[in-house]
Amino acid sequence: MTEHATLDAYGVLTEPATLKIQRLLPGPIERVWAYLTDSELRSQWLAAGRMDMKVGAPVEFVWRNDELSNPPAQRPAGFPEEHRMQSRITELDPPHKLSVTWEGSGYVSFELQRQGNEVLLTVIHRRLPDRETLLQVAGGWHMHLDILIARATGKEPEPFWDGWSRLKQEYDRRLPA
Repeated sequence: MTEHATLDAYGVLTEPATLKIQRLLPGPIERVWAYLTDSELRSQWLAAGRMDMKVGAPVEFVWRNDELSNPPAQRPAGFPEEHRMQSRITELDPPHKLSVTWEGSGYVSFELQRQGNEVLLTVIHRRLPDRETLLQVAGGWHMHLDILIARATGKEPEPFWDGWSRLKQEYDRRLPA
């Protein structure tokens, strides 16, 4: 399965309400772990928020997608400039696995595996409640991970909202109705 992970691979449904998406990142594994757990690094590709590294600890994710690229793209109607979500760590095995609750749409796990000089990051989002959420989440994870790849390789990412809008439409075509 890991031989199919690339820098731009599309997520797949492993069950009707479970999205799995993988990326190969430059190592070492501790560097990629820091991008998942350190608020300042995580804010560069996903969302800021303090994370106490223990099971059961609360986590607040703070998204500011407009700030993920320069210049930012036009934010779609209905999306706020900032979005906050309360989560909780449900599983922790540094630097290999982090799982958290995902308000309104299940659970997310991040799994890291060494692959030579690279690290395979597997994101699994479980219990997505409906197709619209699935499409938003699939486009979101894909775009956020593209930004992580750009940050980890010293490149400037595509504007978040442009990429997200394009990817949401692509996932609508790719994923079964």
